[in-house]
Parts: sequence; C-alpha cells; structure tokens
Amino acid sequence: MSLFSHRARARLKPSASLPVSNWQGSASHTLGSKYRRAAIPPWLINTASLIIMGLLVLLSLSIGVADFSWLGILQSIISHSANADSSLLLVSRIPRTVAIILTGIAMAVAGMIIQVVLKNRFVEPSMVGATQSAALGLLVVSLLFPASALIVKMSVATIAAMLGMMLFMLLIHRIPPTDFLMIPLIGIVFGGIIEAVTTFIAYQTESLQMLSVWQFGDFSGVLAGRYELLWLTGGLCVLAYIIADKLTIVGLGDNIALNLGISKRQVTWIGVGMVAMMSAVVVVTVGMIPFIGLVVPNIVSRLMGDKLRRSLPAVALLGASAVLLCDIIGRSIRYPFEVPVATVFGVVGTVLFLWLLLRAPAEQ
Repeated sequence: MSLFSHRARARLKPSASLPVSNWQGSASHTLGSKYRRAAIPPWLINTASLIIMGLLVLLSLSIGVADFSWLGILQSIISHSANADSSLLLVSRIPRTVAIILTGIAMAVAGMIIQVVLKNRFVEPSMVGATQSAALGLLVVSLLFPASALIVKMSVATIAAMLGMMLFMLLIHRIPPTDFLMIPLIGIVFGGIIEAVTTFIAYQTESLQMLSVWQFGDFSGVLAGRYELLWLTGGLCVLAYIIADKLTIVGLGDNIALNLGISKRQVTWIGVGMVAMMSAVVVVTVGMIPFIGLVVPNIVSRLMGDKLRRSLPAVALLGASAVLLCDIIGRSIRYPFEVPVATVFGVVGTVLFLWLLLRAPAEQ
C-alpha cells in the first residue's frame, strides 16, 4: 500500500524545499541516507520471519520440565478425551507461548512508535521511563489498595507510564536535534532514578519480593486465565497499523505534517498513550523485558527502510521470534531450572545496543 494518498502527494510537492526534519536527520546520521528503501523484498522477510516463528512455536510447546508427548496429543484427538498431555498443552504450554508472542509483538511495536514520535532511533519504552514508571505506579496501588481489581492496577500503571514519558519529553525538549545520542543516555539515567525510587519504596515497605516479579520479565508463572490481558496489546498493535501513515508523516517533521493537515499534537498523544498502555499491560502481566523495542525496529529498518506501514508486520514477527528464542534459551541453558527471559534478552540487547551506538559515528 502506498504511504501517501494521491491527494497527499499533490499537497506534498510544494513543500519539497522544506528543510530536512529531525527524524530524517537522525536517520541519515544513523544509516547514512536521508531515505532508505527496502534492501530485501518485504514479502521475503515476512515469509522467512513467519516460518522461523512457526518453528520456534513448536519448539516452545515441546520444551518444559513436565513430561510431554505429541503422540499423547494425537491419541487425545483421536479418542476425543482429555489426557495429561492435552491438559498440559491447554493449561500451560499454549498460554505461555501465546503470552510470549503477544509480549514480543507489543514491545517491538511500542519501540517503533516511540522512535517515530521522538524522531530518534536509539530509544525504546524502557529508555523513556515508561516501564519503570508503570512499575512504580503498580507498586503504589498495590500497597495502598491491595485488594483492587487487575483492571484498576493496569489503569494506574498506564497513567504512571504516561506521566513518566511526559516528564522525560520535557527533559529532552531543550536538547539540540543533532545530539541524538544524548536522548537515550538521558533516558537511561532517568529510568534508573525512577527505578531507584521504586526500589527504595519497596525496601521501606518490605515489598522487594513483589517488586522483583515486575522488574524481571518471566513467563514461568503464565497459565490459562493469567495472561488474557495481553490480548489488549494485540488490539493496540492493530490500531498502530491503522494510523501508521499518520505516524510516519509526523516523523517526517513538523512542517510536512502541517502541510498535509496532520495534527502533530494529537497523533503524538495517541502514540504516547499506546506506548504507555502496552508497557503497563506487559509489566502487569509478565514484568519488564528491556531492549526489544530498541533492537528489533532498528534491524527491520535496516532491511526494509522507513515506511512504517510496510515495516510494522516484520517488526511484530521479529519481536515475537526474538522473545521466543530467548525464552527457549532461558529454559534450556540450566534445565530443569529457568533463567528469566529478561536476563537473556538483557545480555543480548546490551551488546546490540552498544554496537548500534558505536557504529553510528563511523557511518557519519
């Protein structure tokens, strides 16, 4: 599908002399060109990602501490009666795999949205205070109203995430557009401060064990009835695909968005609200998983270019596959014990993030 309509193209032609936007400038510094086209056909990338994700799903369903046999599943289907294997598959294995897929999709898409809104390739929800603020809000509401419903906790966490992102955007408001590497560094410090405040409150109230559940993403406790809230993030990802063209136009710069009749403030607030809600739902359900929204969008952008509508499916598929792979590694590396997926992805994500930071100046 074309990024702009025929009418929008006609309106865009008179603005060809407009200066390059911050988003374009950041992309040119980061990737060596003002506008990047797909290096590999999108259908090939999406097909390969879908095949890889399918293989990882089968592997994820097969790995676990409890005894499991696909032959038992086949016998259950033939006899039309439940057995131990079918019960394990329905109660534990399938909910866990679906939760992993939805989490990977949500965090990867949220990272793509926040990068477009802030016009910077080196940010993601955990670098703008979203996940840390959501954990702080969740801790406060759990201490003040321990018997509150899950939807109340999610709402408070979403509001806290939005407030944290707003404060971060105020902090970086005066930073020159050329200092695009300063934004993620400030975000890391900002998130560390919020996390320190959260840890202090948890220490004073003897809630460190409860806080650790939200700070380290782990899928070992996911069962049927404990992950369904993540389907909300799937709906938000669909909404992101619907408004992808508007987000792309906002990312091109204020002047272009104004000439095309797009309300930059409105689209920005919608994007911030979506990122905050996605981050809050993931933190409430499985905990924080860093670097997904940083690594995955950058990899896809290098392969497929900057058209958001074209790249979002690949971002979602690669995000789900990355979290699936890290979860499988975490379950296998010290079998029968599990290493939290946040720890595994944190190690991989840190290496890739440093590589992105060190590689960008060399390409300038």
